Amino acid sequence: MAQGVLPFKYEAEKKTTGMTALAGLPAYLDLAKVIGLSKSIQRHLKVREGGQGWTDSQMVLSLVLLNLAGGDCVEDIKVVEADDGFCEVLKKAEMHGLRRKVRRALLRRWRKERTRAVPSPSAIFRYQANFHDKEQEKYRQPGKAFIPVPNEHLRGFVGVNRDLAEFSSFQNPESTATLDMDATLVSTSKANALFCYKGYKSYQPLNTWWSEQEIILHTEFRDGNVPAGFEQLRVFKEALECLPEGIEQVRLRSDTAGYQHNLLRYCATGVNSRFGVIEFAIGCDVTPEFKKAVVEVQESEWKPIYKIVKGEKKETGVEWAEVCFVPNAIGHSKKGPEYRYLAKRETMVEQRVLPGMEQQLNLPFQTMEVEGKKCKVFGIVTNMDWNGEDLIHWFHKRCGKSEEAHGVMKDDLAGGKLPSDDFGENAAWWWIMILAFNLNAIMKRLVLGESWASKRMKAVRFSLIKLPGRVVERSRSLIIRLTKNHPSLELLVDTRRKIAMLKPVPCG
Repeated sequence: MAQGVLPFKYEAEKKTTGMTALAGLPAYLDLAKVIGLSKSIQRHLKVREGGQGWTDSQMVLSLVLLNLAGGDCVEDIKVVEADDGFCEVLKKAEMHGLRRKVRRALLRRWRKERTRAVPSPSAIFRYQANFHDKEQEKYRQPGKAFIPVPNEHLRGFVGVNRDLAEFSSFQNPESTATLDMDATLVSTSKANALFCYKGYKSYQPLNTWWSEQEIILHTEFRDGNVPAGFEQLRVFKEALECLPEGIEQVRLRSDTAGYQHNLLRYCATGVNSRFGVIEFAIGCDVTPEFKKAVVEVQESEWKPIYKIVKGEKKETGVEWAEVCFVPNAIGHSKKGPEYRYLAKRETMVEQRVLPGMEQQLNLPFQTMEVEGKKCKVFGIVTNMDWNGEDLIHWFHKRCGKSEEAHGVMKDDLAGGKLPSDDFGENAAWWWIMILAFNLNAIMKRLVLGESWASKRMKAVRFSLIKLPGRVVERSRSLIIRLTKNHPSLELLVDTRRKIAMLKPVPCG
């Protein structure tokens, strides 16, 4: 190409140079090593057990690193493979600390000399096909919600993620686990995808967020037509089984999708043999019967909700009150558990409706008339005896971090771009993204520190992961060199020092 008016041009190097654009990504390899992530993958995933070619840990770790580097489709693995310096580090990290017998066994998996550092796109697609069960597709019925039973390979991801949660809890012990259950819509154009309640094709995974550890404890990949509350009690029980030892108390928060009396009863009656009574605060349906109960509340019983602004309490314009309400679904049973119902109301500011829009106004929340004024109304059901205002503030924390996590999954990581028409392959892709999400969450909270906790992947990649460097070999050791006086050099050195100080979870 002629230079023309452009001030520079591009050319390829004559030979490999050891340059890398991912000089900070090996820090995540260090963290994965301390966690024992490769061993966990080999223990729980048996897709590539024995035989030849890539192992399970090589496959899954490559895709975890792809997520962290910013790739969002299988073809992006070619960009990682083209990073000569990082591939050298990756090969070195795979063999580091292994006994000679294990190293030789890994080399014997290849009939010819291995030339790639990460699997090819075709190898990844073949690997992911193992997670799809064609037999389950026969049980689908048009117009009905259906969740395919995961095969043994797909179930293995639950064990891997449980090990990540155990490591996080071991470093930062907490006796209470606050679990937020919420589904998220992942829009897609896949031919086999189904329409969600919003009218477009999507998938709708149901996630369980562990608030104290700021990780995803459990996830279940679902079709877009499966309601968020469908079989939520079963999913909640599976999430409880993922909690490590040392957790003595569990609390549950959920939106109105969790307003199911079998779930409420399970939590309130203490039938769980490990945790007993599980405290909960769940949004309840604002039915005509609930609105009637709200109207019967005396004006003197409504209390303002405050917020703290620069150290001072200020009214928000929202009020709360206890509501005497017994839903019909449990009203016939004298031995059933009793719950508290709280109501919030907020007077709406009168706004003129544009001409022609009178019949098209559809508000995303419930309203009711109170003394001639229209109010927003929201209900909460709970078995907790906290002060109402404190409970509401605590409940609303669910809408913060867990919702933010969904944005990270779909926009910052590869959860928003699914690779296949087959359900099982997409479920495996989603699970690998969850592993990357949790690995990064552990990195930010346990290694980088509190100032990094709120930073999104854009900032992490700019300051830590996507750094230019050169990989050189000296005295049988690899060294990653950054530009002189680069501001992130000290951060990387300090990060590796903190990773080395983390204690692995004791075996047994």
